[in-house]
Amino acid sequence: MTQALFSPLKLGALKLAHRVVMAPLTRMRAARPGNVPHALNVEYYRQRASQGGLIITEGAQISPSGQGMPATPGIHSEEQIAGWKDITRAIHAKGGLAFLQLWHVGRISHSSLLDGRLPVAPSAIAAPGNAFTATFERTPFETPRALETEEIAAVIEEYARAALSAQRAGFDGVEIHAANGYLLEQFLQSRSNQRSDEYGGSIENRCRLVLEVARAVSVVYGANRVGIRLSPFGVANGSGEDEPLPLYTHLIKRLAHLNLAYLHLIEPRASGAGQAEVDHPNVPFASKLFRPHWPNVLIVAGNYRPYTAAAAIAAGRADAVAFGRLFISNPDLPERARRGADLNTYNRATFYGGGAEGYLDYPALEVSIQ
Repeated sequence: MTQALFSPLKLGALKLAHRVVMAPLTRMRAARPGNVPHALNVEYYRQRASQGGLIITEGAQISPSGQGMPATPGIHSEEQIAGWKDITRAIHAKGGLAFLQLWHVGRISHSSLLDGRLPVAPSAIAAPGNAFTATFERTPFETPRALETEEIAAVIEEYARAALSAQRAGFDGVEIHAANGYLLEQFLQSRSNQRSDEYGGSIENRCRLVLEVARAVSVVYGANRVGIRLSPFGVANGSGEDEPLPLYTHLIKRLAHLNLAYLHLIEPRASGAGQAEVDHPNVPFASKLFRPHWPNVLIVAGNYRPYTAAAAIAAGRADAVAFGRLFISNPDLPERARRGADLNTYNRATFYGGGAEGYLDYPALEVSIQ
């Protein structure tokens, strides 16, 4: 039974009609050159919009140096803003709400995507694994360049400017991506942050950049239209804190003082699900551990099905649940959950790059005519 998914929810300044959220999903289908959202992307989001439903879009790099994969959309040029504006219009035309995810990948990039420049990071430590090149090939990650202390203010300003661009593009709010081993999580975690300035060392110092970005973005949008995504027990992209509880308890308590619209937690069982089928055993529920420290809306994601999502909401562990892979293959996922209908199976081979196949061709339920 999924009734718990279909009660309204106040989300900061907004009101949702249901609690089935579309998670941010990198699909690598922006138009190149320019990494511009285009007609293919408009139709993809239009298909998945629903009355009173929240879509959190795929991550949009806040600057050219924030890009980590080919054909990912940005939010730093006039052409990109215009492309996103077409998407928000399509979502709003179906009564939906749209938040843009603000993204800087840090070291999870490659110089071929950055005009030959090295990726930047808190410290000059290469991530394990392989990067995407500009031509969709895979190659080992390069050792990034450590950001100088005086450069960090410009990164914060890039987040604020991207939030302003999102506002111009018609988004109802923004989500700060501080999960999955990207730049902000790189600053949070001791494995990737070995700085000796005020942004490194202690837990308080490692949390500084995330909190400064959250404040700067809130100045643009208002805190009640800003969310943040964290993966406290994640292992994606070389991330992972040996003792995550002290770090993330401190961070979430500090974020709570900012009165953001929502906290979006990735459950540890699903870390790395974008690259492979995973269901990590013997791991905690992040939602259970951190719910007591978060007073506002809590969105959770990670290997949920509609019935397990409803159970999590009914138990008070979450207020809404974000679905990723199931939303890829079921453009009408909220209606399928409402009816208890069968779900389409997703095709992982078409997740990244390409065209309409595996993007626009998943069938929706037939609409019965009364």
